[in-house]
Amino acid sequence: MTAQQTELRVLPSDLKRELLPKHVAVICDGNGRWARHRGLPRIMGHKRGVESLKQLLRTCNDWGIEALTAYAFSTENWKRPQEEVDFLLTLFQVVLRSELREMMKESVRIKFAGNLNALPTALQEQISDAMEETRNNRGIKFTIATNYGGRQEILSACRAIAEKVEQGLLKPHEIDEATFESHLYTAGIGDPDLLIRTSGEMRISNFLLWQIAYTEIYITDALWPDFDRDEFYRALLSFQKRERRFGKA
Repeated sequence: MTAQQTELRVLPSDLKRELLPKHVAVICDGNGRWARHRGLPRIMGHKRGVESLKQLLRTCNDWGIEALTAYAFSTENWKRPQEEVDFLLTLFQVVLRSELREMMKESVRIKFAGNLNALPTALQEQISDAMEETRNNRGIKFTIATNYGGRQEILSACRAIAEKVEQGLLKPHEIDEATFESHLYTAGIGDPDLLIRTSGEMRISNFLLWQIAYTEIYITDALWPDFDRDEFYRALLSFQKRERRFGKA
């Protein structure tokens, strides 16, 4: 490892480790616009976006952030042109196949959150194998929100809880926040401390609606393929200057 590579792995001196978020979530927005601005097909933006996500995962791991959740494919993305949807689903398979060995080396734990049953069978099998293979790793928790929608997640949890009540396995008065959270796609991951949205859009886009109740939000004008280590550093610098009161005065 070169001296420059070693330096990149070290937390910048003006970031305080005790004030870093434990869990970062990102809405990876702007791939299409990035490509259009360069006169390229939209799929080239998605390919470049994968590189940004790989770099962010590596940076989080290097700097001691415990969990990263990325909004990769929403339930609304099915409305895009079929060619683009097919490319995205194939891209998931290609990246999983090519990056799994490296993630094992870095001890990354992979989880996919969303309605995975709607995905192509081959991709479902690949996802299942990747989650099983990395299950005992002790590094960063990397969650990829795929065919994910926050409202759909909440409805799914409500249906699952209602079925247990109907079967007599659960009484209504026993339903609390912990019970509800255990039925979400993100069960066991924990709520994000920081949500980053790229491309300057000021909306949540149906992402982690339950989980971000007290999450700090950071918006950057950078398009996702341009979101690099320096952009992430600025987001963390902003986060550590905030006072998190969780509803207290």
